[in-house]
Amino acid sequence: MTKQYHVTLTPAERARLQRAITARQSSQRQRTHARILLLADAAQPAGAAPDAVICQKARTSPATVGRVRRRFATEGLETALAHKPQVNRKEPTLDGEAEAHLIALVCGAPPEGQQRWTLQLLKETLIERGYTDTVSHETVRQRLKKMNLSLG
Repeated sequence: MTKQYHVTLTPAERARLQRAITARQSSQRQRTHARILLLADAAQPAGAAPDAVICQKARTSPATVGRVRRRFATEGLETALAHKPQVNRKEPTLDGEAEAHLIALVCGAPPEGQQRWTLQLLKETLIERGYTDTVSHETVRQRLKKMNLSLG
């Protein structure tokens, strides 16, 4: 099958990719993408390597080779090396202020008529006091676990 997107690197781009491969500050993903682009470069004396060779040398799949080549051709070098921005990422339901109040609640005495705090009770108290609009008891549990706090 013929390649739809071709990679032709300038000497500056080639130097940038060589630095990305050797730099310890680069992530493994960036180093892999840099290797793919260097091997797929049509401007090198031997020409672009076949996809099968690129996959083997970069230890990746043919789909990744195609994606990196496409992103380079359509969006440029930096975009081909960087992660895609996560557009559908959900905002955390508990921010820093709400977490601080959660800690204060857990460390304080339980409400009248209760022997101890429960996840449901903490959830309802956070909502009643206006620290958040909605939160699940599972989110409360995960935050407590993250901060090494227990209800016992």
